[in-house]
Amino acid sequence: MARHAFLSPEWIEAAREVHKAHPTVAGPSLVALRMNLVVEDVPFGGRSLDAHVDTTGDVVEVELGHVEPADVKVSLDYPTARAILVDRDGEAAMQAFMAGRIRVEGDMAKLLAFQSAPLADGALAAAEEIRAITE
Repeated sequence: MARHAFLSPEWIEAAREVHKAHPTVAGPSLVALRMNLVVEDVPFGGRSLDAHVDTTGDVVEVELGHVEPADVKVSLDYPTARAILVDRDGEAAMQAFMAGRIRVEGDMAKLLAFQSAPLADGALAAAEEIRAITE
């Protein structure tokens, strides 16, 4: 399996294929959330990358670009995004939040409820494959 730098165009395309192979069904325990992400200092052109997570439909959508209206917007730096999204490191997330490297605008209660919900069908398998394709 080819490995790619986190958030590189090649990684994004490979991650799309992983999500197609493991569709995450939004079950009753999953909080309905529309979250915009801004990942800053992406090493590909020194820019930011906009993405979103939308759990309001039947399938959890993770894709580039923002959705409107969003319940919450989360801005974070590249290393923190990798620690959270690839390594699923909750401790790194808490430390980054306390240090101000994660900024949240909007419904913080909804974001916390989303984070504490159990993983939906397909999410664990997808997370393992995402880790496997990431350098």
